[in-house]
Amino acid sequence: MKAMILAAGRGERMRPLTDHTPKPLLEAAGRALLDYPLTRLARAGIGEVVINLAWHGRQIRDYVGDGSRWGLQVQFSDEGPEALGTGGGIRHALSLLGAAPFWLVNGDVFSDYPLRLRGLDAGALAHLVMVPNPEHHARGDFALTAGRVHCDDGPRFTYSGLAVLHPEIVSELAPGRFPLGPLLSDAAGQGRVTGELYEGLWTDVGTPARLAELERVLGAQTSR
Repeated sequence: MKAMILAAGRGERMRPLTDHTPKPLLEAAGRALLDYPLTRLARAGIGEVVINLAWHGRQIRDYVGDGSRWGLQVQFSDEGPEALGTGGGIRHALSLLGAAPFWLVNGDVFSDYPLRLRGLDAGALAHLVMVPNPEHHARGDFALTAGRVHCDDGPRFTYSGLAVLHPEIVSELAPGRFPLGPLLSDAAGQGRVTGELYEGLWTDVGTPARLAELERVLGAQTSR
């Protein structure tokens, strides 16, 4: 099984920290944010990883190398000077990802979710890891009922940025810049998205304040 880490974004909300450093290489508890998912993917036995690049992509390429220090085989999907968005970035990387379902991991998300080898239910285009809504996203993204993600009435949760996707979710679309969110909504409306609720450690490291809070949490863990 392969995985893709989304690491191409500009990180506008993290400026000025990201003016000269790509967001995945910002540090928390003495480690680059990108180091955490690479380590967890390796531990899960997911040996092949694709990382997309745009903003300061050379720094990420130099930091990761071929992935061997994590026990991984890493390839890069270079999108040029402008990132193609979450959906467009996946579409651009399909030749590296292949035809089987793969893990998608947002490079600016930290979580201790136990990644593992897994497939998709028959007919499903995605399996989403959902989390309780954080204060900055109180309305959530999707409802989750009996393992099915949908857009109907019901308690809503936040998409964590961790998912197993089938390449078909983007393969029929023309290459270019586009987001993943509407595609997930359409697939959920067709009953083709499963999900689970994870209530462990999770942080969307989207602002300097959230990065500082993650630093505090990880520091408290290591001092125990």
